[in-house]
Amino acid sequence: MAPRLLRVSLRCGFALFVLVLFQTNALDVEVKDDDNVTCLFAQWKMNISIKYETEGNEYKNVAFMLPTEVRYDGSTCGNETYGPILALEFEEGHSWVISFTKTSNTYQGIISFTYNTNDTKLFPDAKRKGPITIAVKYPVQPVKLYTVFSCHDMESVESDNITQEIWNVTLQTFLEDGSLSSKKTICDIDTMPTTTTTTTTTSTTTTTQVTTNTTTVPTTTTVTFPPLPTLQPIERPATGSYSLTNNTVVCLLATMALQLNISQKVPLVINYNPNTTVASGSCGSSVSVLTLTDGSCRVEFVFAVKNTSAETFFLREVNITIIESRNATLSAANRSLNYWEASLGSSYMCQKEETLIVTPGYKMNIFDLKIQPFDVKDNQYAAAEDCSPDVDNFFVPIVVGAALAGLILLVLMAYFFGRKTRHYVGYEQF
Repeated sequence: MAPRLLRVSLRCGFALFVLVLFQTNALDVEVKDDDNVTCLFAQWKMNISIKYETEGNEYKNVAFMLPTEVRYDGSTCGNETYGPILALEFEEGHSWVISFTKTSNTYQGIISFTYNTNDTKLFPDAKRKGPITIAVKYPVQPVKLYTVFSCHDMESVESDNITQEIWNVTLQTFLEDGSLSSKKTICDIDTMPTTTTTTTTTSTTTTTQVTTNTTTVPTTTTVTFPPLPTLQPIERPATGSYSLTNNTVVCLLATMALQLNISQKVPLVINYNPNTTVASGSCGSSVSVLTLTDGSCRVEFVFAVKNTSAETFFLREVNITIIESRNATLSAANRSLNYWEASLGSSYMCQKEETLIVTPGYKMNIFDLKIQPFDVKDNQYAAAEDCSPDVDNFFVPIVVGAALAGLILLVLMAYFFGRKTRHYVGYEQF
């Protein structure tokens, strides 16, 4: 097929260029920033295999390739808080997103794949309905910074009931000056010796020797899963107080009880423990970041200042990362939120329970919230703007009732005054 140039306009205010070259079973994607500088380049082929439970309590496998018609909403070159992201959306509620982070000398991505079992074309008899998200690291091993990751042979990346077979990969992000590097990091599977098979054919006159390379393709094994356990009531998390400092001066204050609610194959609920939670992050004039880490769980809150006539701050982004084991990581991110808005110089408070939806499979329950990410004075909260004061629950009905009673009283007074006027008989003078 001929190349297509797709321009995507992002809400954050800059233009993102995604150059897409469609080939048979292949994707060729180049992400550029508003200065037309490449920040991510990727070529690859991929098959996806999903094992799901049917309404008849059996397990089926469905396998497919990424379609040629995909959407790129959510792709970005990143900013000071996160790296480049390549986001693909296709069909009915399916998405494949890879987000990259780097260290001082390596970079690595996390694939977040969401499939929607409400899609009856792929899952006509699925027992569980709705979107399901898995996360897995790719490349499997960190890649040396400023080199191209190359992997020709097929590599299977597995997580839960999902197998992603990826091959013919050429990938680089965090490019220097927007140019692909001449140096490569080769995947381990490409450096493994291949199996050699020798076939000898003999005739009366000649002997021919043919050597071929054989690649073993992984097979799928059917596994029967036990029934899901019954969830017990979850205890409400304890409330913790956290702060950040800038040159020994407190610049951010936060108080909350935090609970993570993750819907995977087995639902997972995690209560943050204030006694073991570590607060970190940064304070800025327009962006502040609060990261709460409790063991293997990390939640990053990104606050920003709205550019409006009445300056306010709000919660713009949330990033969740949970390391289950050495080779299993759960993650989710949402960078277009609009929660907890309050005026600059004030704090935001909400005593009732709030549920923040990061993605369909990742939610946060927040209790006893009070937050001030900007303009902290004397290490204390400023006057709070309440999400919905408890007094409103009683004040509004009282005001409405009083207004109705006053209206009825006025109608009655007008009625009796009118009757009195009509019954009065006067004398006409000549």
